[in-house]
Amino acid sequence: MAIINRVSRLFTADVHAVLDRIEEPEVLLRQCIREMEQDLDEGERRIGGLVLEREQLAARKAQCERGSDEIASQLDVCFEAEEADLARGLIRRQLELRQQSDHLHQRLGAVDKALGESRAIMQQNRSRLESMQQKAELFATTTPAAATDDGGGFGRGISDDEVEVAFLAEKRRRAQS
Repeated sequence: MAIINRVSRLFTADVHAVLDRIEEPEVLLRQCIREMEQDLDEGERRIGGLVLEREQLAARKAQCERGSDEIASQLDVCFEAEEADLARGLIRRQLELRQQSDHLHQRLGAVDKALGESRAIMQQNRSRLESMQQKAELFATTTPAAATDDGGGFGRGISDDEVEVAFLAEKRRRAQS
């Protein structure tokens, strides 16, 4: 069992080493930055949705409170006219509006909390993105890339023929000394 585990670890390590050699760090870094930018865009859309939901909840809550105020003035009229049955119906409606207003108030609190958390997360993500962009700029300036070859010969591949000629020249130099 231990041998199988060791062989498995060796195989995994070899696969990871091969992948590390194949992957281009600059390309991976740019892809990571693109993904972070997409996540930020998605976060902004979520925040926009929460802001819209908050505005709608606040408008509905204000509407409930206005309705409750209107019922209060209607109750004054009912009590002055000694219309108990009408007053009971209005009181029922007023209680329903208050209950709905309380529920909307709780939902507003939950949306405000989610909005605050989302904004904090977005700020952290923006900071991380800025850091990654700075690292990418630093990496791009310090890492020579074959794609940015200016024709000066730096970064181009060395052919087998060039190696063979250099080998023969070195062999001759050593034989002469």
